[in-house]
Amino acid sequence: MSLLLAAMPGNEAKGRLLAERVGAETAALTMRRFPDGESYIRLDSECADRDVILFATLERPGAMILQLLFLADLVRELGARRVVLVAPYLAYMRQDKRFQPGEAVTSRSFARLLSDRIDVLVTVDPHLHRYHQLKELYAACTRVVHAAPLLAEWIAKNVAQPLLVGPDEESAQWVAMVAREAGAPYIVLEKTRHGDRDVTVSVPDVHRWAELQPVLLDDIISTARTMIETTQHLVAAGLQGPVCVGVHAIFANHALAELQAAGVRSVVTTNTITHPTNMIDISNLLADSVLEVLA
Repeated sequence: MSLLLAAMPGNEAKGRLLAERVGAETAALTMRRFPDGESYIRLDSECADRDVILFATLERPGAMILQLLFLADLVRELGARRVVLVAPYLAYMRQDKRFQPGEAVTSRSFARLLSDRIDVLVTVDPHLHRYHQLKELYAACTRVVHAAPLLAEWIAKNVAQPLLVGPDEESAQWVAMVAREAGAPYIVLEKTRHGDRDVTVSVPDVHRWAELQPVLLDDIISTARTMIETTQHLVAAGLQGPVCVGVHAIFANHALAELQAAGVRSVVTTNTITHPTNMIDISNLLADSVLEVLA
């Protein structure tokens, strides 16, 4: 039987697009909440002996995760052959160690919750810093889609004389890859994080790059403090206002407005998370990866 794809609330449009590209039937799914806040879920599509794709980008996991877990249990109980979670943005990757005594390492807890219910996880550029691969966390089969080729393609087509700027030393290899594919030089900042919204950066000598267009790269734009701080340094050093390019467009609180006020030229992201800055479509890469992992 054909693939079946069930999209979580708020993910229906992207879910339909992925279903079209992988040849999946779109599930008839009903989700609502009882007056006391508990979840009601009903699936009116045949699951038995089928691979079932659950589509959910997880930038706001608190309101969705229980429903997702319940749905994964449901399709398994209804006889799904394999349960595949496609999460373009994967939550709970930042807390990857116990920074202070008594802190929860939520990346491990979240991975256990999902791994108990899914067979395959497909995601885009998860926040891997202290972990080298997702399989260090997830018991399920994992497949990571890399957005770097699409970022490089967009930069090469849309930015004249780019200078790529990485946010920290941990990003150096990734930024170097994008720079190589875009045919552009790059530099990497030294970043010190003092808290969620307290970041300082030091910018290498940039005067030699004065004629180039800075392009700030980051995997996740959340509070945007690093990009804001860097933009201020670059503009103060006499460089042009940068183009900011990110994979995951979280933009917490007023991050986008603050970033624009800092003097950036433009802000561009992929569509892993729906946002007005989405200019780079990862749908084809995502569909190819799903078909490969299911083959």
